[in-house]
Amino acid sequence: MFEAVPSARHYWRMEDDLPTVTVRLWRADAIVLFDWLTSTDLDSVPVTHPAQKQALADLLSRLDWASDTDVTGSTTEEIAAAQQEVARDMGW
Repeated sequence: MFEAVPSARHYWRMEDDLPTVTVRLWRADAIVLFDWLTSTDLDSVPVTHPAQKQALADLLSRLDWASDTDVTGSTTEEIAAAQQEVARDMGW
């Protein structure tokens, strides 16, 4: 299981003057992503560069402490509802 504990270097980077982007997600997408990221062993996710794994860890960290809505405390029922909502009209 992956534990979201970014290094001090990454906390510092987020406070630095590096360019950032703002991404708006539907709450259901954020819940599904957060649940997947916390339950996935990132060492088993296929990547072509170590930065890809770090970007996923950074995304988890941002969802954990910088989200404008609490996705970290989602119940099993809320996660299931979010998964159903996100998958509803996938078509693939």
